[in-house]
Amino acid sequence: MLDKVSNALVTIGAAGLVLMTAIIGWQVFGRFILDSSPSWSEQASLLLMIWYALFAAAAGVREGFHIRIALLEDISSAEMGRYIRITIHALVALFGAIMLYYGIELVREVRDHVIPSLGLSRGIAYIPLPVSGLLILIFALAHLRDEYKSVPAKESD
Repeated sequence: MLDKVSNALVTIGAAGLVLMTAIIGWQVFGRFILDSSPSWSEQASLLLMIWYALFAAAAGVREGFHIRIALLEDISSAEMGRYIRITIHALVALFGAIMLYYGIELVREVRDHVIPSLGLSRGIAYIPLPVSGLLILIFALAHLRDEYKSVPAKESD
């Protein structure tokens, strides 16, 4: 189930990137060819970028393609490496919980503000923050569960 959610997030992120590229292309065409760029294009592109970047970040936690420094884990024993991974997953879960909590607060705080060129609530721009925070929390907890289930390899003497 979590893999399907992650795949959907990557698909949404890719679609958002393609759509944003098309909007920016239209803006450049309008500015330099038509001498009139659409007023909504910049804000729409920024809104899409917030959405696809945050959803891709959540998918990155699930797929393990987020930024991490594995040097300490690589030079440690198998058991110490396991404790390091558990600590990292716990910290990522905490970060997801913080994103969820404060993302909800941010959406609540700006929901009455309007993006003038789009006529949309500013809260719509920030909805992905708590959603991706929740997904990051769930994905990190799933990694923690998997790490606890795994048995570390015994080191040979």
